[in-house]
Amino acid sequence: MVIIIGAGLSGLLTAFRLKKQGIPFKILEARNRIGGRINTVLESNNTPVEMGATWFQNNHQNLIALLKELGLNGFEQFMDETVLFQQQANSPIQLMEIGKQAPSYRIAGGTSNLINALFQTLRDDEVLLNQTVTKIIFKEDSIQVYGNEIFAASQVVLAIPPKLWANKILFEPNLARDLMDVAQQTHTWMEDSIKVALTYKEPFWQDDDQPGTFFSNAGPITEFYDHCNIERTKFALCGFINSAFKNFPHEERQNLVINQLKSVFGQKVESFLDYEEGVWSEEEYTFARSEYDVFPHQNNGNTIFNQPLFNDRLFISSSEVSAESPGYMEGAVYAGNVIAEKLISFIK
Repeated sequence: MVIIIGAGLSGLLTAFRLKKQGIPFKILEARNRIGGRINTVLESNNTPVEMGATWFQNNHQNLIALLKELGLNGFEQFMDETVLFQQQANSPIQLMEIGKQAPSYRIAGGTSNLINALFQTLRDDEVLLNQTVTKIIFKEDSIQVYGNEIFAASQVVLAIPPKLWANKILFEPNLARDLMDVAQQTHTWMEDSIKVALTYKEPFWQDDDQPGTFFSNAGPITEFYDHCNIERTKFALCGFINSAFKNFPHEERQNLVINQLKSVFGQKVESFLDYEEGVWSEEEYTFARSEYDVFPHQNNGNTIFNQPLFNDRLFISSSEVSAESPGYMEGAVYAGNVIAEKLISFIK
């Protein structure tokens, strides 16, 4: 029995590959939902907004191949060639030409469609939620994984960010000190991000011939994009808030966001149907404090994560450890595929 810790993209993809080979497994997920840092929220009128991972590019060939394999579609992110720009907090809003940009893409219906497509190929008893793993004991002929109960395993896959397992899981015997040091100083993708989205009955910015793209050096919003669905029947704006605002009370942060957007788009911005935030530093199964400052993508893709441990019984996965595009959905797909290949080769 392979125990996979984490029901994010890399963990679910590994399980999907094992399932095809008839290899038994269980996924243990600490949250009460699947997806990890992929989280599409359905707002009024079933308008999907992304509180986590959102975009991919043409060079993300592993992810594109997986979408094709699962029968899912992508579509190009609408991007204005003229954008709204705010230099400083008290600066007037300017129109700025940025020209045609390299395209980014979103997954039709929401990024969680990818997660759900993988999940639907698995049995309910193969994915266990609310299972916080606290300890893993490697014995000579067995492995014990301590969640809400004790699970016996032949191999274990750590499909969660390195900083999380380094800080929250006790290993017996201990992992090597150099591995633990690197893990604790590995940046977790999205860990300090704040996503914000507002949904609308109509795309007022489009109707008023305004750009739907906004960049600011001031904040709280730093970047904002047209977030309508592929059919352009559901209407939203979505982007990022400066992480310096993460400690503000929700109501105060929302008021600051709305006031900023009024200065950008005018009074119509107040006609939103829903206001949604995703503050990832509040997610205990994403965020772990670092003893030292960790810069974006620090130690992502570090080769120290490549080798299985404990005689090919412990495998390290997640987007952060990927040798390709670490810290992105593409990295999670690459890692999930690689770990599945190693397990299948070893077990078969």
